[in-house]
Amino acid sequence: MSTRDATFTDVNAAIDALDPTTAVALQMDEDAFRGFYDRTSRMLWVYLERMTGDRSAADDLVQESYYRFLRAEAPLENEAHRRHYLFRIATNLARDRFRRARHVPAHVPHDDEIAPPVAQRDHEDARANRRLDVTRAMAQLPSRERSMLWLAYAQGASHEEIAEVVGVGRASVKTLLFRARRRLAHLLAPNGGAS
Repeated sequence: MSTRDATFTDVNAAIDALDPTTAVALQMDEDAFRGFYDRTSRMLWVYLERMTGDRSAADDLVQESYYRFLRAEAPLENEAHRRHYLFRIATNLARDRFRRARHVPAHVPHDDEIAPPVAQRDHEDARANRRLDVTRAMAQLPSRERSMLWLAYAQGASHEEIAEVVGVGRASVKTLLFRARRRLAHLLAPNGGAS
């Protein structure tokens, strides 16, 4: 049986099955609830289905909304007040469902299931190609320039540290790094450093 076809008796039976020792005081008799349910269930289900984007979730939330509506024992003056109260309950339930869904992933994919978007793959390919170009260009530099560039930009060494490792004066490191960068840029230029 669908939750949209549930009757007042079905809801009472569900309540009693959950906690038979608790007496639930209802604000409406069975006929009044049936009429209210018939007038509101379809629009409540459509509202929840649009809010969640899931038909089965909407079914579950409609059932839970009517259950909480009946358990609330709230003094409800008229039809508009009842409808407003029911929709407020449904809205809160849907929001709670979204909060829980954010914290618990429905499916954790394996590494082989994860495929980056095309734009990201293109970007990663371009980065890999650029890295390969830099590696090839660095291989063409004299070893001292290669060492200085590596120490300065990959290791973050200071000018004093570079001077000590490479064996040059501290005052000449800045000039030597400038020349090494210029030569590397020339090798990375679109014409490939061919002169």
